[in-house]
Amino acid sequence: MYGKLVKAIRTSLFSFISKAISMSTAKKLFLLFFLLIQQYVSAQSQNPVQKLEQAYNTLIADPQAKYGIVALCVLDANTGKTIFGRNENLGLATASTLKTITSATAFSILGKDFQYQTTLAYSGNITADGTLKGDLLIIGGGDPTLGSWRYESSKEARILDQWLKSIQAAGIKKIEGRIIGDDSLWGSQSTPDGWIWQDIGNYYGAGPSALSWRENQFDIHLKASRSAENEVSVLKVVPEMPYLKIVNELKAGSEGTGDNVYAYLPPYSNTAYLRGTWALGISKSGVSAALPDPAFDAAFRLQDTLKRIGISTQSGVTTARLLAVDQQALPVVSQKLLTISSPALSEMVYWFNKKSINLYGEHLLRTIAWKSGKLPTTKNGAQAEVNFWVGKGLDKGALNIMDGSGLSPATRVTATAMASVLFQSQKEEWFPDYLKSLPENNGMKLKSGSINDVSAYAGYYTDKSGNKYIIVININNYSGSGISRKLFKVLDALK
Repeated sequence: MYGKLVKAIRTSLFSFISKAISMSTAKKLFLLFFLLIQQYVSAQSQNPVQKLEQAYNTLIADPQAKYGIVALCVLDANTGKTIFGRNENLGLATASTLKTITSATAFSILGKDFQYQTTLAYSGNITADGTLKGDLLIIGGGDPTLGSWRYESSKEARILDQWLKSIQAAGIKKIEGRIIGDDSLWGSQSTPDGWIWQDIGNYYGAGPSALSWRENQFDIHLKASRSAENEVSVLKVVPEMPYLKIVNELKAGSEGTGDNVYAYLPPYSNTAYLRGTWALGISKSGVSAALPDPAFDAAFRLQDTLKRIGISTQSGVTTARLLAVDQQALPVVSQKLLTISSPALSEMVYWFNKKSINLYGEHLLRTIAWKSGKLPTTKNGAQAEVNFWVGKGLDKGALNIMDGSGLSPATRVTATAMASVLFQSQKEEWFPDYLKSLPENNGMKLKSGSINDVSAYAGYYTDKSGNKYIIVININNYSGSGISRKLFKVLDALK
């Protein structure tokens, strides 16, 4: 077809140009145009494998990839056959593309309608004058959405209002005991093994808790000044956290340098160190940091809400973890007041992948462990996840999983294994929800992933002719910035 097209263009063009200008000039122009046409036709006649080969070779020859490793696996989405693969069986750090595996596993093991539950209860008894001679307990069930602004049913104000109304309905007017944030279900280790110190104090490094609250993050508003000391002021903390001390070591950065602020705030600490630079004239209001003790903060917010309407708590706020530290047992529940259910798993996975919420991945992994009959730890969840996919035919050695979100640089997964999960997921009844959760990147449904010197994409693409592909591309140890657009140029070979 292309040969006939070229011949027809050549004959017509040459005839037209010959009549318009001299023969020698016409021949030169014709030759140039003919070469351009040949290049275009050649490019159009290349099959996807040839295009991918050329694009991949261009990427690995790029100076940014000189000391890196690039893995690429492209499958026919209908058959699962590998169309193109390079380094596809090397285990590489995945960054957030690991979320495609975590969410597929959660759908498979928990079910798309799965919901977490959080219970408000009390110990002791309520006297005739409305005094609770006992403790008020918020019993965490692992819900990562409690107090989240992303869902109408889980917003902080709505949760607090429901708790308040249930307390009032029980006739409680005064609490002699404590408000206890019961975070005992998942133990005291919040940070997964393999996470790095620079991450864990920041919102994206917030660790899981059986009683999570407001996605385990808070905001710090900042302003840089042009003083001789290049000071950065902490304007306010939202919400107010009187129990937390902030040590400000920030310096003002020059205009255009952006946000280079890191919060160093270990789990359960009451001191946060702010380090780095905050640019002059930056449009952002501030940064978000990780709540050091979500269960404590949830109990603190409830205490503060009750205080505002005149219900006092005489013995303050504590958590199950703090009681254990003091070798005190949790009080026995005598009455449940209210149980709040989370949004369905399908809704959580939507935000998990769309906004790459690391916290959700760690909650899901621990819940997978629990559902598999194991202690709800990160390690047991990762093992249960690997076992599940090994049962589906994947090689155990291709899945070295340390966490649920991909924030750990120690996680190693092959492109082939990830592509296989994506392929098998198409066969499941929950697949429409899974596909809907993947963001648009480069005109494709691709989950992105990025940690230090790692950039990756994984997902699906259907071209204009209806050909369907599964794509996993991953580069580790690249240099410089702006690598994503170069990865996209490789994937453009499928367009």
